[in-house]
Amino acid sequence: MATELPSAPPSALFLHCPSCAAPRGAEVDATRFTCDACGFVYYYNVAVSSSGVVIGPDGHVLFIRRAREPGKDKLALPGGFLDRAETAEHAAVREVREEAGVTLGSVKFLASFPNLYAYRGVEYPVIDLFFCARVTSREAMALDEVTEVVWAAPDALSDEDLAFPSHARALRELLRLGPPLD
Repeated sequence: MATELPSAPPSALFLHCPSCAAPRGAEVDATRFTCDACGFVYYYNVAVSSSGVVIGPDGHVLFIRRAREPGKDKLALPGGFLDRAETAEHAAVREVREEAGVTLGSVKFLASFPNLYAYRGVEYPVIDLFFCARVTSREAMALDEVTEVVWAAPDALSDEDLAFPSHARALRELLRLGPPLD
């Protein structure tokens, strides 16, 4: 199941060239902005997000309730965008610590899914990476950009409960394959 991209290419957001300020030409491209006047090229690349699928001792999964849009007040797996020069595994560990106060040891790759991240009127294409980790305690707290932490069985939530379709797909993959930790 592919995620549909926005109807207008991202380059349509450019009204003028960021380099020479010439007006944008009539032709737009889904992957890059090219200035007809000076030849400047801006590639519109997919962003990368990394999330932790944290499994408690009873098999329940850690979710955070988002304090901000997109998906404000909905549940999500703790995660976020990668920092420059950061591995996806490190980003998953960092995001779980920053959002829920849980320190993870090693993580194992579960799956990746495309997503659209709507922010301030722009839909950014994202590839969401999901990593599993087991913890021996359900101790967690709502921290950065989080109003609440929730532990729930991976099959207990509907797609509508979750902030992002990619998170629902990751949970279905977890149920289908089992955690890649055993």
